[in-house]
Amino acid sequence: MNSLDGVMVVGLTGQTGAGKSTVSKVFVQNGFRLIDADAISRMVVKRGSHCLADLRECFSDVILLPDGELDRQALAAIAFSDHRKLEMLNTIMYPYIMGEILRMIHRFSQQNHKLILLDAPTLFESRADDFCDLIISVVADADLRQQRIMQRDHIPADTAKQRMDVQLSESFFREHSDAVLENNADFSDLWDAAQELSAKTIRYYETKYGLLV
Repeated sequence: MNSLDGVMVVGLTGQTGAGKSTVSKVFVQNGFRLIDADAISRMVVKRGSHCLADLRECFSDVILLPDGELDRQALAAIAFSDHRKLEMLNTIMYPYIMGEILRMIHRFSQQNHKLILLDAPTLFESRADDFCDLIISVVADADLRQQRIMQRDHIPADTAKQRMDVQLSESFFREHSDAVLENNADFSDLWDAAQELSAKTIRYYETKYGLLV
């Protein structure tokens, strides 16, 4: 739960390949300010950053490109092949990511933005759910998600499954969320469901805090 009076942070998470980005677009169109944890995770590992230096110390120069930038594919290959190394990666990166998330929440609050969407694939693992007033998860059947990941990231089936296997289970998302959206049909159905949920979320805010200005 965030401690900023009159500001509501909605956490958006779910399984990889389930369609979270579609839901995010709907909420942003309806007035939510977006905090994109994926974008932040790319920002904190820029060349010369403290986070990248910590990653290099842990995983060696094999994770660097010739120009000194992070080789994301090399790091992913290491992390997703060994659960312990994935935990090491998360332990290094999460504090940097969380610090920037908190700064963005306070910045939006100072700008008088009341509705904030925190789009974070690892919302629970990073403990970012502690900042959220409501949590929405997006889930889908495993076969569909695997196909979508392969198409989205241009990776083979075994690599896609490897990424799926390190995530939390669907039952976990269902048990720890205030709302769950299923995406096993056409994306237009997900879009409509997200529109309805966005409207309900805004009404919830107005009931709790008063009308938005």
